[in-house]
Amino acid sequence: MVIAASYAQFNKQIEEVRKAFTDLSWHQILQQFLNKLLLIVLTFLLFAVILWLGRLVINHLFLESNKYQLLKNSNRLATIRALTLNIYRYTCYFFFLYALLSEIGVPVGTLIAGAGIFSIALGLGAQGFVSDLVNGFFILLEQQLDVGDIVEVDNIKGTVTALGIRTTKVTSADGTLNYIPNRNITIVRNFSRNDMITNVDIYIAPNAVISEVKDTVMTVNKKLIATTPELRDQPVIVGPVTVGTQLAFRVTITVANGSQSRISSKFLAAYLQALHAKNIPLSWEGNHHNDH
Repeated sequence: MVIAASYAQFNKQIEEVRKAFTDLSWHQILQQFLNKLLLIVLTFLLFAVILWLGRLVINHLFLESNKYQLLKNSNRLATIRALTLNIYRYTCYFFFLYALLSEIGVPVGTLIAGAGIFSIALGLGAQGFVSDLVNGFFILLEQQLDVGDIVEVDNIKGTVTALGIRTTKVTSADGTLNYIPNRNITIVRNFSRNDMITNVDIYIAPNAVISEVKDTVMTVNKKLIATTPELRDQPVIVGPVTVGTQLAFRVTITVANGSQSRISSKFLAAYLQALHAKNIPLSWEGNHHNDH
């Protein structure tokens, strides 16, 4: 008796479900779906146009600023331009998401107002993002970094290619693109702000005559000073020093930042050529020359 009653109740529920499914207006549902889909596509196209126009206007404004030299530092101008584009892009993404949820029918305002515990959890989870944002703001305000600067951050050395509100991009010499969260940037070594001092070490043999080495270096310096505009001061002859276990004759030169490797290589090549011309022994060939 109980089984028969349960079976009858089950059949009744199936019939009600079938009737509800049959009474659905599929044409109306399809029409609403297509309307929503069309509205979403139009919203996407609208925000794509807004994003494209905004980028165009921002790039044009900064191009005009560069033309009239409103900011003398081109790296500073590039940094502010990149940051402005990032802020504009994130703002557009936020409003696009808000509009998309509203069109789907999600009560965004009600969700935001009644988030409660979810808001607290989201706030705790966003601490890292807020820290990135605040630290990035102070990095920009204090001009610690600019796009194009050669820097070293946490043993990562390279050129700053982008400074965003959350991350800083540094490209290493081998082409590796490093994404560094702004909150992790604590100590920055910036090699692009001041003139750089570099040492040129000539490894000489112990039997080399120091006075001849010095005279040769001075002669080379006189020739190179006139052809090296990157020099910021006269080369300073330090003299013989020990580097590890080897004897070296050191010359210190001050050059414009970014050119230290190229200029030191240029001076070293000229020194070696002049020393060879005068048969002054170097460390790896001291036994093949006569004492002077």
